Amino acid sequence: MQKWEEIPNIELFSDGGAEPNPGKGGFGVILSYKGRTKEFSQGYELTTNNRMELMAVIFGLEKIKTKAKVTVYSDSKYVVDGIVKGWAVNWERNNWIRKKGNLVLNRDLWERLLDFIDKHEVTFKWVKGHDGHIENEQCDVLANQGINSEHKIEDEGYLEYLENIEYYQEQKIVKEGDLCRKCNTSVIKKTPKNKKIKQNQTYYYEYYLLCPTCKTMYMVEEAKREVTK
Repeated sequence: MQKWEEIPNIELFSDGGAEPNPGKGGFGVILSYKGRTKEFSQGYELTTNNRMELMAVIFGLEKIKTKAKVTVYSDSKYVVDGIVKGWAVNWERNNWIRKKGNLVLNRDLWERLLDFIDKHEVTFKWVKGHDGHIENEQCDVLANQGINSEHKIEDEGYLEYLENIEYYQEQKIVKEGDLCRKCNTSVIKKTPKNKKIKQNQTYYYEYYLLCPTCKTMYMVEEAKREVTK
């Protein structure tokens, strides 16, 4: 069994983008270990900025074949905050369904990233893009090489998203009998027992729609009433 002191310390620098967004994309990765570095890049026919930022980190972690302490440097708040602030873990806990019932974007990549994080000791650090950070600037160069490459590949995950885009967009709940966005149960109409009007309140909801299974509440425009003075 590998001892803690034997686990290598590796730095992973990443960057990604799409032109336009969505559009042709690419990412760049630098792995650094004991002063030695390796550079990687890849281009995609159609993708997004966020997918390329995620893909860059995943690709770099995938190249590390033994358990390691990895410090990831990324200029993507989406990626760094997604891990550091626990967004991805919460999405996974909620079966990749957002609070409003639509599916989490880029689930395929977040799942892969969480799997790799479980295999290594990973720390994420945000760096400001285009601010003179040497490795970040070089990753940007590599990402652009990918974007402009003649050998771009398909982002199958993004193509699948386009085929099922309606599941990722928020579906409105407007009437009794509509299906809850979280658990697919028919919602029911409920009227509040005590309607307390606060000072300076300009409107209230005469009723709301409730999912009897998961207890999710939906406030609908049709139930909105102005406060008469």
